Amino acid sequence: MKALVVCLDGMTGVLLAGPAVRAVATRAHRVTLLCGPRGEAAARLLPDVDDVLVWEAPWVGPRPPTVDEADVEGFLQRLRDTAYDVALVCTPYGHSPLPAALLLRMAYVRHIGADSADDSGTLIDVPHRRLPGRHDAEAALDAAAALGFPPRAGDDGRLRVLPTPDTAGLTGNGPYVVLHPGAGTPARTWDAGRAAEAVALLADAGHRVVVTGGPGEADLTRRVSGDAAVDLGGRTDLRTLAGVLRAADVVVAGNTGPAHLAAATGTPVVSPFAPVVPAERRGPYGVDAVLLGDHGSPCAGTRARHCPVPGHPCLGEVTAQDVLRGVQKLLKSSG
Repeated sequence: MKALVVCLDGMTGVLLAGPAVRAVATRAHRVTLLCGPRGEAAARLLPDVDDVLVWEAPWVGPRPPTVDEADVEGFLQRLRDTAYDVALVCTPYGHSPLPAALLLRMAYVRHIGADSADDSGTLIDVPHRRLPGRHDAEAALDAAAALGFPPRAGDDGRLRVLPTPDTAGLTGNGPYVVLHPGAGTPARTWDAGRAAEAVALLADAGHRVVVTGGPGEADLTRRVSGDAAVDLGGRTDLRTLAGVLRAADVVVAGNTGPAHLAAATGTPVVSPFAPVVPAERRGPYGVDAVLLGDHGSPCAGTRARHCPVPGHPCLGEVTAQDVLRGVQKLLKSSG
């Protein structure tokens, strides 16, 4: 049986689909993960993925391509050539699987399942309606089970990634706390000045601090690190970053991909979490976590990329002291 798991979201969505991928792999002979460019690196870190198929859909992401640019016909031919037997479509809460399901049907995929709140007509063979309050990782697992792929015995359903490299050459020896100041959108980004204060406060409290960031965040990580932290901004690919996060005592990160990558390595997370997406559906999953911020803010549930409320109140009141207390709480609970 050739199975296709569709997750066109970015890093976060791909990592949250990981438990469902493992469930599909219990019965499928070969599992292909279809993702967008923003999720490819994470897809290649997931256990039980045999192939990764990358396609940028014209309805996903901050700057999606046009239908012509996406070469829909070419993409359909790629699917037809492989002749998948079954497909599971994983989507974030509030997003529709129907565009993907339509293309899968046009590509002659025989059996399609998805988590869907919409009337799917003939597009989805097994439409699953998620239970109230289910996390995206749990909802994907539920949809997989409804499609005939329950988790394998003994699988705890947590996020996982493949083994990571030893990163002591980057971080130095000894325990440390990671602070990842960036996020994919301004609405989910904690103030850089507050992040720099948190680094200094953590260092004053006796913690070694490592600051991480992507290739385009070197200026941000340099500012946040100051003279108190190891600055790894732009110095890690995703697999190396996973190694850095796995070896950390605690990771401080907003509601962004590296928070979920930390969870996938089993590391506790302190998260200044903007409620533009609900924490109960997209928060760090399967690890001890402290969520900071005003989750009753007027921006809650808006999925806004830029804060619609003057002053960014949901994160604006999160202080460096709040972060320190969160780190100390998680260190105490982990012994």
